[in-house]
Amino acid sequence: MADDQIKEINVAGGEALPENPKETAKKNDIKPEIKKTTIGGQALIEGVMMVGPKRTCIAVRKGDGSIHVEEVKQDERVSYFETVPFIRGCIRFYKMLVTGTGALMKSADISEEGKEETKTEGEDKKQSRLDSFLSKHYNLMITISAVLGILLSVGLFILLPRLIVDVGAKFIPDDLMQTKWMSVVLNLVEGILRLLFFLIYLINASKLPDIKRVWRYHGAEHKTIACYEAGEPLTVENVLKYTRFHPRCGTAFMFIVLAISILIYTVIGIITGNQSMLFNLLVRIIAVPLICGISFEILRFIGRHDSNKFWHLFAKPGLWLQRFTTAEPDGPICEVAIASMLAVIPENQEDDKW
Repeated sequence: MADDQIKEINVAGGEALPENPKETAKKNDIKPEIKKTTIGGQALIEGVMMVGPKRTCIAVRKGDGSIHVEEVKQDERVSYFETVPFIRGCIRFYKMLVTGTGALMKSADISEEGKEETKTEGEDKKQSRLDSFLSKHYNLMITISAVLGILLSVGLFILLPRLIVDVGAKFIPDDLMQTKWMSVVLNLVEGILRLLFFLIYLINASKLPDIKRVWRYHGAEHKTIACYEAGEPLTVENVLKYTRFHPRCGTAFMFIVLAISILIYTVIGIITGNQSMLFNLLVRIIAVPLICGISFEILRFIGRHDSNKFWHLFAKPGLWLQRFTTAEPDGPICEVAIASMLAVIPENQEDDKW
């Protein structure tokens, strides 16, 4: 996210932020429409990124207390594969990960602006050299960071559980290992380990003070979107009334990925039968894009039908997991989320319908 890709659109204390179209409707005594929006977001360091149909913007609380809002310029071209079901999910997930990584790094810098400088001259020189290097290779660093994040996640939540199962399988008699039902059992154990690792990761991360503060911004993001979807004016008082749990959250997507992986890997295990450890690990890596694509379509379907009691049950696990990835925000945190939201609301209210 180099400087030429970012456009500052508002800084607290400057011009007023754009008015929420819902507020205009309420002022004119028009009953606002309750809808599901495609606008989504991500928590940052002391900030929130919102992704709208036309613009992507970040809002960050600076060290001096003001709110800094910037537009992150995106490539408006949409490739054919981004429209193909079961393929588009992987592409959109990767692009969102790259954008989110860049926004996270940017927010860390912005949040320090306005704070009293306490660095020595030598530290300033070292920092200047680092800044010079990053500015020249910023996009490359973001891409590398995103790829490393994907590799770490695949290694921890996909490969490690299978590795443990394969090591344990060496103690099972060969006649049992040749049966189809043993393959099903091993894949179920692998899936349980995968869910357990993910849950342990979330619980421990939520206990870290810095992460807990990021989760508060995550909660504010959800509350702000819920307030907007309900058609209420985006004020701190209104936003605070809403729940911090949202059915179309990235946490819900991750749970769907883990659940679908159990099904896909079990089917593959039944087809291929007992294979070597290396084969099992390679199959899991190859199947990741397929699992991602299927999970994306399921999330979209549940998002459209979450008002239905039956399909709402499928959103329950993702909502429950958000107890560990969101926290209750206060007023100042909600102000940041509102600033980011107002910056991406489209002029045409039909453009962001789910």
